[in-house]
Amino acid sequence: MPKAKTHKGAAKRVRVTKTGKVKFRHVNTGHLLSSRSSKRRRKNGRRAVAAASDTRVVLQLLGGARP
Repeated sequence: MPKAKTHKGAAKRVRVTKTGKVKFRHVNTGHLLSSRSSKRRRKNGRRAVAAASDTRVVLQLLGGARP
């Protein structure tokens, strides 16, 4: 069976923590932020953790089994 290839688009957008959680950056944080509330801008500035149901798919895109 051939090696699993890393999905480069996914690899540039997510990081995997040591415990196996998937961290990602929120969308809509680039420009035109003056129309959004301070609360929304503040919360979107932080990294988020993907849901457990999405984690399995993302790890598969990143090349299979990870810790």
